[in-house]
Amino acid sequence: MKKVLILLAITFLNVNVFGQANWKVDPYHSSLNFNISHSGISIVNGKFMEYTGNLTTNGEALEEANVDFTVKVTSINTNVENRDNHLRSADFFEVEKYPEMTFKSTKILATGKPEQYLLYGDLTIKDVTKPVIFDVYYGGTAKSDQGEKLGLKAKTTINRFDYNINYDPTAAGIGKDVNIVVHLQFAKQ
Repeated sequence: MKKVLILLAITFLNVNVFGQANWKVDPYHSSLNFNISHSGISIVNGKFMEYTGNLTTNGEALEEANVDFTVKVTSINTNVENRDNHLRSADFFEVEKYPEMTFKSTKILATGKPEQYLLYGDLTIKDVTKPVIFDVYYGGTAKSDQGEKLGLKAKTTINRFDYNINYDPTAAGIGKDVNIVVHLQFAKQ
């Protein structure tokens, strides 16, 4: 009986190990985008160019997935060099002191709508960590001679003041709400 229990335990562990898959973000087919209102009359778009990200799934389901991201804040790009340099300064991100921002998931839940999930996690900007929820759209997987890929789109809105980005404290010129839209393609490892 003891041998049967040990065999069952080993089988269970092997099923869990083989069911787990690790994915790494493909920066050539991904983008980390944001936009914010300017003077209440227009929108400024930007993105971050340098980042790493990992996704761990268990089988085909995303419900047990884990996501973590690290973004090099110095890679901010709004297509205006002077504005990008200002965003890197102590008025905004203080990249010399806080060169990275991170996201680490805490759970992911199905919404009941096909391929839609809620991704809960902790976002850290300027050494301030706050919980956020991303709406996630699962694009599916594709296999080719270059391996297996998985696609996601995630979006959320954060308040920049929550992360001590307090330039223009009245938000008259630069809005307080930052919309984040992330398009991700992961490569299976």
